Order: sequence, then C-alpha cells, then structure tokens
Amino acid sequence: MSRELARIDINAPLDADFSKLRIQPPDTSGLRKFYERLAFRKLLQKLPRTDEPTAPAPSAFTFPEVSIIDTPEALNGLCRVLDTADTVSFAVSPDMAAAGFYRGGKAYAVECSGAAAEALEPFWRSETPKAGCHVKAALRHIHINNIIMDVALAAYLLDPSHGQYAIESIASGDLGAEISSDAQESMLGIMPPGALKKLGRQAAAIGALTAVYTERLGGGGMRLLTDIELPLCRTLARMECNGFKLDTAALAAFGVRLAHRIEELSQAIYSLAGRQFNIQSPKQLGEVLFVQLQLPTYKKTKTGFSVDAEVLGRLAGRHEIIEPVLEYRELCKLKSTYVDGLLSLCGPDGRVRTTFQMTATSTGRLSSSEPNLQNIPIRRSLGAELRRMFIPSRDDWVLIDADYSQIELRVLAHIAGDETMREAFRGGADIHTVTASQVFHVPPDEVTPAMRRSAKAVNFGIVFGISDFSLAEDIGVTRAEARRYIDGYLGLFHGVRQYMADVVARAKTDGYVTTLLGRRRYLPELSASNHNIRAFGERAALNTPIQGTAADIIKLAMIALDKRLQAEGLEARLILQVHDELIVECPRQEAERVRAIVSEEMENVYPLEPPLAVNAGVGRNWFDTK
Repeated sequence: MSRELARIDINAPLDADFSKLRIQPPDTSGLRKFYERLAFRKLLQKLPRTDEPTAPAPSAFTFPEVSIIDTPEALNGLCRVLDTADTVSFAVSPDMAAAGFYRGGKAYAVECSGAAAEALEPFWRSETPKAGCHVKAALRHIHINNIIMDVALAAYLLDPSHGQYAIESIASGDLGAEISSDAQESMLGIMPPGALKKLGRQAAAIGALTAVYTERLGGGGMRLLTDIELPLCRTLARMECNGFKLDTAALAAFGVRLAHRIEELSQAIYSLAGRQFNIQSPKQLGEVLFVQLQLPTYKKTKTGFSVDAEVLGRLAGRHEIIEPVLEYRELCKLKSTYVDGLLSLCGPDGRVRTTFQMTATSTGRLSSSEPNLQNIPIRRSLGAELRRMFIPSRDDWVLIDADYSQIELRVLAHIAGDETMREAFRGGADIHTVTASQVFHVPPDEVTPAMRRSAKAVNFGIVFGISDFSLAEDIGVTRAEARRYIDGYLGLFHGVRQYMADVVARAKTDGYVTTLLGRRRYLPELSASNHNIRAFGERAALNTPIQGTAADIIKLAMIALDKRLQAEGLEARLILQVHDELIVECPRQEAERVRAIVSEEMENVYPLEPPLAVNAGVGRNWFDTK
C-alpha cells in the first residue's frame, strides 16, 4: 500500500490546457493585498514600489570594497576624508572598539583604540553631518555631534509595525543587499578583519539608506525624526547612563519576607489539597482543581486544563484553595521577576540601568528592558512596597515624580472636539464622576465609588475600542448593562461618538492613522477578511492617534526638560520615564525649583484644548512621591 501511495500514477487522466500553465508575469497588485492581509511585512518590502505587474524590481545595492585602516598614514588619510561638509555614515561595534565609515562611495573600517580613538575624537565632535543606526547605543559611550539620520528610527517611522530594525534587516528589505554575517566577533580586544569589513559594509548600507529614507519620509516624517526621535536619543542615553539607585539591603530583606509568606501559602495549599504537588505546574494544579476537587472547567489547552488568571478569577469563591493559589502566584512573580531579577541586574554602584527601546511599539511609546522599570507594580500593597526600594543616588537628594493627569482622555477631547468633555476638564471636575453622574442619572454628589469605577472603565475602555463583552468582564456586570453604559457614554460625549466613526472610516480609506504630530501607523488589518483581525485593526485605528499623540507629547517634554535642567546649571537629572510619568532626582535644596520647572515644561510643551495638567510630588523614595 505504501508503495502504491508513493508511486506516481502516469495513467491519471489530465484535462488541462498546457498553454495556460506557462509562467505569467506576477500579479503584483493581488500579491500586495495577499501579503497585507497576512501581515507578511518583510515580503511586502520586497515588492516593487508600484502596483504595475511588469514593474522591474529595484536593483540591489552594490557594496564597495572596505579599506582597513591599520597604519598611521592610512589613519591620517581617513581623518582627512572625514573632515568634510558632506554627510558621513558610520557604524560602530557595541563597545565602540571599532567603527566603519562611508563617504563618497568609499568605505573604511578601523579599530578605535589608542591613537585611532584620539585621532577620531575631533570627527565625532565636529559639525560634519553624520548618519548612523541605533545611535543611542553609541551615545552612551561617546559624544557625537550633528547626527542627522538614524536609519533604524527612520525605518520605524515608515513602518512602526515591522518589528525588525537591525541594519541587516532593513538593508535586505530596502536595498536588496545582504550584509555579510560570517564575520567573527572580536576576542581579547582583537577585531578580526572580517568583523572590521562588516562594519564598513554596514556604514555603506547606512549611507545608501539615508538617501532612500530621506526621500520616503518627506517633510513631515523628517520633522518627527529630527525634532523628536534624534534629540530623544541623547536624553535617553543620559538616562540609561544615570540609572536608578536601589536600596539593595531593603530589597533583599523584602525578598526574605516574600519567601516566608510563599512557604506559608504552600503549606496552606497542600493542606487544602490533601497532598503535596508542584503549585507552579499548570498540569499538576489542573489535576488538583478539576480532577481531585471537581471544580468546573472553563477552558482547556492542548496539554490539558487551563489554569490561567482568567480561569482562577472565575473560580474565586467556589473553593477556599483558590485565594491562596492566586496570592502564591502573585508573590512568586513578585519575588522572581522584581526582587531577584532587580538584585541580579544591579550594578556595583547600587544602580539599575534599564535600556529604553525606541522601536518596540506600534504607537510610538517607549518600552523598557533589562530590567523593565516601566512595569514595577503599584496597585497592590505588596507590589507598591517595591517602589520604596528606589531611592535617590545621594543621601541629601530627593526624587520628583511628575505625571500627566489623564493625558489620553485630554488628547481624546482635543482630537474629537468634544465640548462636554473639554468643559469638564476646564472646570477642574473629576471626569470619571462627571461620566458616572450622566450615565447613571444621579447628581455628582450621589455618585458611589462603584459607579465611578464603572465610569472610569468606560472612559479608558472607549480609547481602546472596548466591547460590551470586555467591559462586562472588567467590571463584573451583565453584557446588557455594559452595553447601556457604553451607549450612555456615547450619548453624553457626542464628539467622541463621531470621532470613533470618522477615524475608522478614514483609516479604511487611507490605510493608516496619524497622531497630532504626524506619526503614522499603517493598518492592513482593516482590509482582512477575518472578523477578529479586522476588529483588531478598528481598535488600533481608534487608539493609535490617542496613545501615539500622548507618547509624542511626553517625548517632547523629556527633550525640553533635559535641555532646561542643563541650561539652568542644575544638578537635577532625569532618570526614568513610565509612559505618562517622569522621574527626576535632585539635591534637596533644588527640589521646589525643579518641581516647578518639571511641571512647567510638561504642561506647556504642546497646546491642547483642554490644556495639559501635571501632578508632581517630592519624596525620599519613589513610593513617597505619590
């Protein structure tokens, strides 16, 4: 049987016109739509820039031969080449041990140690226009003046959903050029010729991409790059070098407390289950809950019962084992991720230094990694305790924490032109109480905490295109009640209702949405045949102009504040950004002046109607600033 299945049947009847089987020119237009529907972004980049089926593919970039600079005479020659008014593109190794340069069609590479590093210093500080890739990393090591292009940031502005912005990836996609990847890394301070040549080829690709991206970005995109993203690189590089000091002794003691409580919970869970098992194992926990204790199953995975947070939340109250399991999970995450994780990443000086990712989100928001300091818990009391461990770098210094008051709702009121919402903000009213009063038809002074919580969920949910089903899950009401809340909200804020309809319709026509400052996000999901994918596109169309504008505003505020603190000769320095929140450390005697400066720069950086508002507090640790 296997032989028969594998053997080609040459007697099978064929009813085919062989002339129709000849290879035809590709249907580029149809292929583009297919790629967009499946979000094949890298393949999309390789299509011709026109929908004409016969359009020729762009010719691949040809790399020049890389000259290795290894003599004093060659180094002097390179310095003369770099002393120019023309743009020089550069690529550097992560530790700045070597660099590649490209100008006038020629590429060079040099080890940046000893005499070479000294000879190149005037170039880095010169007014020669410079183009690089991920320049923030280089700025952590050396001052580089007059950077006019970062091709990774330019590629990100052109397509913030692509996700891959390494020079190899963007050169392959937009130049059709493959940078050699067979070069060995440096060992014991020695840079192999292959690795040096790779830096030269990277610099050449950056030079070619600079011309491509300058044209594709146009005036608006280049303004975003030169006015926001490139200046922000310098601010973020300083913040990454500054770091945030930890009270390591207190954090270690906190970890011991958590370990004791985790052990107590383990014993309680074993007692309730009647046996010991691995609480961290979803399979073993599922067997205890659903086989042994016979609790109702709500969801299954490929490997068995689901015991995710949603399932455990629905089981709350059905058995006394659920509450300790939930607390056990929370404390284990708190200890492993935040206590043990932060201690392991803390430097010898007691400071943790995060890396801010500038190209990681589709909306323009910054993210933070190794460690993620934007995700330090605040809502639960034990999680909030962690913020007490973040302290100023000196005993006589304090922290200033300033955050925008409901910036996304203010941006929504501005973009939607909703006078009811604008008036509520202008009058200093609590927007959630105003919403609850109108939705529940009670005077503001009769709004209960539960009503306000529901209104708050609607206010913020609307920005994300929340459905009645999701809202019902979030606030614990029926779907019909949730629908009434949403309808009541949209009946109150007519401008928001119109904005929601208009922005999705415009996005379907244009294929993208923009922030107030012109940042674009393309949404091929809007034309998907799959309902869930299309619904995601509609939610993104609603949210991106709001969240993206808020992200642009706080980036402008960071740049302005950083410049102001330096211009006024203050010791204060910006050390962290958490989405709509900035944290500064400064000497105690500067505190009131710096708090006023921070509030002023944040509130006046961009004209909104209603105006931006900032809450700023001072404290000896991060927790006490609130």
